Amino acid sequence: MRVRQREFDRIRSVLEEAEAEGPLTAREILDLLEEHGEEFDSAHRVATVLGRHAQSGDVEVIRDQPYRYEFSERSN
Repeated sequence: MRVRQREFDRIRSVLEEAEAEGPLTAREILDLLEEHGEEFDSAHRVATVLGRHAQSGDVEVIRDQPYRYEFSERSN
């Protein structure tokens, strides 16, 4: 779980640094990560990490086509 938490923290940190607003797709998040020098295997990996954190309420998953992810206020 520790590795997943670090991945989640990296994602959250980059999105805060980029001042990203609104729900984003996993692909959009992956692009922001890459722009900030963070390496992730794929958009699927980003979605997996964020989906797991949605279970605890840290992330809201908007089930649309494609899925979008938004950090909840309490995760900041």
